Amino acid sequence: MLYEAIRLALQAILRNMFRSFLTVLGIVIGVAAVIAMVTVGQGSTDQVEADVSTLGTNLLMIRPGQPSQGPGSGVGGTAASLTLKDVDAIEEQIPSVMVATPSNSRAMTVIFGNVNYSTTVTGTDTRFLTARDWPLESGRAFYESELRTGSSACILGNTVKTKLFGGSDPLGASIRLKQISCRVIGVLEAKGASSFGTDQDDIVLVPIRAFQRRIAGNQDVSMIFASIRNGISTDKAKADIERLMRERRRIGPFEEDDFNVFDMKQISSMLTGITSVLTGLLSAVAAVSLLVGGIGIMNIMLVSVTERTREIGIRLAVGATEGQVLLQFLVESIVLSLIGGLIGIMLGLALGLLGSRLLSIPFAPNPSLILAAFLFSAMVGIVFGYFPALRAARMDPIEALRHQ
Repeated sequence: MLYEAIRLALQAILRNMFRSFLTVLGIVIGVAAVIAMVTVGQGSTDQVEADVSTLGTNLLMIRPGQPSQGPGSGVGGTAASLTLKDVDAIEEQIPSVMVATPSNSRAMTVIFGNVNYSTTVTGTDTRFLTARDWPLESGRAFYESELRTGSSACILGNTVKTKLFGGSDPLGASIRLKQISCRVIGVLEAKGASSFGTDQDDIVLVPIRAFQRRIAGNQDVSMIFASIRNGISTDKAKADIERLMRERRRIGPFEEDDFNVFDMKQISSMLTGITSVLTGLLSAVAAVSLLVGGIGIMNIMLVSVTERTREIGIRLAVGATEGQVLLQFLVESIVLSLIGGLIGIMLGLALGLLGSRLLSIPFAPNPSLILAAFLFSAMVGIVFGYFPALRAARMDPIEALRHQ
């Protein structure tokens, strides 16, 4: 009986193909929009997590002062700067810290031959490569003697290498940081853009003491990166670092910290939270199309029942039960809705793939969502097709046969 009902439903749909397509258009648009939105949103979340992981694994950042309020704000207050001794103390006295490294940065113009290029020059040491999980593409890291004496050696990011040297090998060449001559000893592997859209490869590393003496003109350290050992909670490490820094900076029991320790996981959590909320809101708006599509199915099914009144009367007159008529029209509604759902799923995946390519994010379809969309399409057919099917089943055969 079910097979016969499906066959009759397909015949009725094919008989009015254009009208059937317009009927399921709301379902198609709703399902496609939801799947496309969630797929792109999940891809954005995966991209954010991948971008944050490129900044370094289990990474904490220690900076002087307290963060100012508001997006994009820096560090507020006039707190005392950090020092190289703070870097060594964190690495030596906090067992959960694998390495700690200083970082001072300044925007500068680098020069090679006739090429000038504005980039970020960062003073640090060899531990920076470990903390940021950033291997070298070629060359070597700083020697201990270069770090100790503040020699003019430098390591180039991939973007700087391309801008200054094109495809040639920069190792051993001398570049100028304004008036400072610097010998290239290594090139960093490419990391690409960060979650904030900045090019991580647009960087030049120099020994921290050379930066302090010849560029900054002081002994300050503006930031410390602390890489936490695998398997250890960054929350515990953060609490240990805060306790140590309070002791070193002689902060009283009731005084506020004049420094801040920032966990890179907070960035990931914040950004993924934003993308999840936006995806949810857009998906909720798109889901309204499913309601509109369901109403469209109900409307067309009511029209179909009216058009086929004599057919229904004949079926009832020759012995068809109310249940069989109800099943016929209910199956027709469900088949219509499922066809719309299948088309919507394919269209949604295609749009999701296109969006992923345009935004350069991973294509991350959700199998559970696809199954839910298919089942929801069936539910729409059942809910909105039941009333027209019930109306057809309760027709009086005599009145139906008289219908013109």
